[in-house]
Amino acid sequence: MRWERGVSAAVLFLLVTACSLSPSSNKSRLNTITNRGSDTMVNLALAWAEAYAKEFPQVEISVSGGGSGTGITALTNNTVDIANVSRAMTPAEIKTAQGNGVDPKQFIVARDAIGVIVNPSNPVAHLSLQEVSDIFSGKINNWRDVGGEDRPIVRVSREVNSGTHVFFLQSVIQLGNPNNKTIFAADTMLLPSSEGIISEVNQNPNAIGYDGLGYITSEVKVLGLAADPAGPFIIPSSKTVLDHSYAISRDLYMYTNGEPTGQIKAYLDWILTPEAQQIVANLGFIPIP
Repeated sequence: MRWERGVSAAVLFLLVTACSLSPSSNKSRLNTITNRGSDTMVNLALAWAEAYAKEFPQVEISVSGGGSGTGITALTNNTVDIANVSRAMTPAEIKTAQGNGVDPKQFIVARDAIGVIVNPSNPVAHLSLQEVSDIFSGKINNWRDVGGEDRPIVRVSREVNSGTHVFFLQSVIQLGNPNNKTIFAADTMLLPSSEGIISEVNQNPNAIGYDGLGYITSEVKVLGLAADPAGPFIIPSSKTVLDHSYAISRDLYMYTNGEPTGQIKAYLDWILTPEAQQIVANLGFIPIP
């Protein structure tokens, strides 16, 4: 059964107040791990924390969201043990962290795909990556220009602090070209959560949005995508991500300050076990092979 949506899910053993403590206070919080960042990953992190606490009740895990940017800032300020990030840290972010005495260490903990979604009533079934880029950058503004009805396009995106927003900008709108300076259209609707995007696209017949595979529901229609305008157009799934036929997939990361030791290392090692990776699959993400 899919994990209950939303970062407000009650998990009584989580020590939310621990997020304000510095990881350097190891003596006072020997068995506490603070974990913060990506909203894409927050439900997965909560599920991992709950399962881990059942096996190791002496370890308390605090989980909170706020976006990948929030997790990176917390790591840079040395106020969190593990930062959840749905995109790789940039060289500039790593340099800033190092300048603050923090040495980010990256761990790939799961994989994800970004699905482009429309209202179920929309007759459009597939798009090329160039068409998606042109839609979200404002070059295409009517569905008739991509084989749909004569309706205005409403663009829906995660807000700028989201790692998913940054990944979509770089990989889709800018088509993976670091020299491409194309950005989101100014009238793009920015929403603070994955659930909000699903809700808006479900209710608005003119909307187009994007979301992580683990958050997409039957309330929206997922479009087939292709790098080549002639196709083939591929729907995101575990199979099409692992065989690299789907165009928009990514790794999900956890970052620590330096090589982890003790309870933090034990927890990260457990996350890569078959038991923990089954939780990844249960929530609609893609396990590490």
